[in-house]
Amino acid sequence: MRTARHPAKRPASVILTVLATLLGFLSLGALAPAHAAPAAGTGLHISDGQLVEGNGNDFIMRGVNHAHTWYPGETQSLADIKATGANTVRVVLSDGYRWSENGPDDVAAVIADCKANRLICVLEVHDTTGYGEDSAAGTLDHAADYWISLKDVLQGQEDYVVINIGNEPWGNTDPAGWTAPTTAAIKKLRAAGFAHTIMVDAPNWGQDWQNVMRDNAQAVYDADTTGNLLFSIHMYSVYNTAQKVTDYLNTFVDAGLPLVIGEFGGPADQYGDPDEDTMMSEAQRLGLGWIAWSWSGNTDPILDLAIGFDPAQLSSWGERIFHGANGIAETSVEATVYGGPAEEDTEAPTAPGTPAASAVTDTSATLTWAASSDNVAVAGYDVVRVSGGTETRVASSATTGVTVTGLTADTAYSFAVYARDAAGNRSARSAAVNVTTDEGTTTPAGSCSVGYKVVGQWPGGFQGEITIRNTGTAAIDGWTLGFAFANGQTISNMWGGTPTQSGGSVSVAPASYTSTIAPGSSVTVGFTGSQSGTNAAPAAFTLSGAACAAA
Repeated sequence: MRTARHPAKRPASVILTVLATLLGFLSLGALAPAHAAPAAGTGLHISDGQLVEGNGNDFIMRGVNHAHTWYPGETQSLADIKATGANTVRVVLSDGYRWSENGPDDVAAVIADCKANRLICVLEVHDTTGYGEDSAAGTLDHAADYWISLKDVLQGQEDYVVINIGNEPWGNTDPAGWTAPTTAAIKKLRAAGFAHTIMVDAPNWGQDWQNVMRDNAQAVYDADTTGNLLFSIHMYSVYNTAQKVTDYLNTFVDAGLPLVIGEFGGPADQYGDPDEDTMMSEAQRLGLGWIAWSWSGNTDPILDLAIGFDPAQLSSWGERIFHGANGIAETSVEATVYGGPAEEDTEAPTAPGTPAASAVTDTSATLTWAASSDNVAVAGYDVVRVSGGTETRVASSATTGVTVTGLTADTAYSFAVYARDAAGNRSARSAAVNVTTDEGTTTPAGSCSVGYKVVGQWPGGFQGEITIRNTGTAAIDGWTLGFAFANGQTISNMWGGTPTQSGGSVSVAPASYTSTIAPGSSVTVGFTGSQSGTNAAPAAFTLSGAACAAA
């Protein structure tokens, strides 16, 4: 995996001892109703506490962060992100203070790429990350000057671009210092003639666990004479319970102040386990936008949505974001500025064609079907398993095909497909296809090796990596890895496979992209877990019941 230079997401070391008390003081009446009038001009703007388009249609961000400034050669990424059904991309830029500056030509190309792929473009300066605690971080004033230097590029793009002044622009040292420079940067951009919606990130590395942004949001909002100001909270391990998530989001909604979850993660880290399910369900219920971190290229790959920038290799985190409950495939609506549906669209798509099955293995099957049609546009498809009079959604796709994984060997299934448009209208169900999975293969003894290593460890937790190599002469198509922990370790999150654990015994089924291992090739499964001091490696491994040599 390529190594990015994105700083780790870090809450304060004291969070675990004080957070519950601090967040317990949240008062839903702590903020007064917003009074600033919406802007009269065109473009994305704030109206009644909501981000809306120039035509007044609500726009709810469902998007992905992309680390453009560190990976400028990954020019296919925006098209790949759009193919997932996302309606927004938040693009990492540099103002030259810490990393190489993204100049006017590059930023203009990014905007053009966003528009070509029908994405709303949130542009952010990353150099400000952790100011006051990270000595390498730049100031919001420097970031504001950078945006002013790009005025010729940005003017006229108000329908398509949101300016996120600076990423996580204050660390945990004196976070109260965030308010004045944030207000000053907003005023500086407005004085320079910018009419765009401006997004501002919270202090405490974006997580606002000391509630500085929450408590000063009204004053900061009132300082923007246009009223086109959008607050951004970053939700990682600080927000590890449903109560903490709902308290924070509802405080802004009840006050009539616009809020978006500008970054969030789901996989657990050494500080805790974020409650991404509540973040996504509450955002959907409240009509709030969110932008997941991040497409690919993280130093810590558990936050990669796509492995190695490959949209065909989604991590478990990526599957959750794109195809899970309240995810992008289910909830994203394209901006009407690109011809997306207006609210009055009530016509459902036609039923998709009967799916056809191919590439059936013992654990997966690829389904394809004829496309539906719609009076505006088909936004995506939902694949369901049909069993008698019940059905269970098993996958979603923005295209007319998907690989369903996690199936049981030698088992009969029946699958059908629904189409849906961006307004939420759903088609009639397609006819079903019957599929019986293969019996599975047994890995011959002596034809595999397994390498296990701990790649990072911290008090109470660790990150591990398991490499499975096919040392035989025939391909391994589908496998089950078995091993046992001896010291009470437990797996909390895995990518490249799906774990099942009972006591110390662990069984791992492959992801779709690790299921097949060619002769002489290997696949890697990574995970995070908990440990209580002693953290010995498993003594032995099996693959589909056959013993594997230690690598």
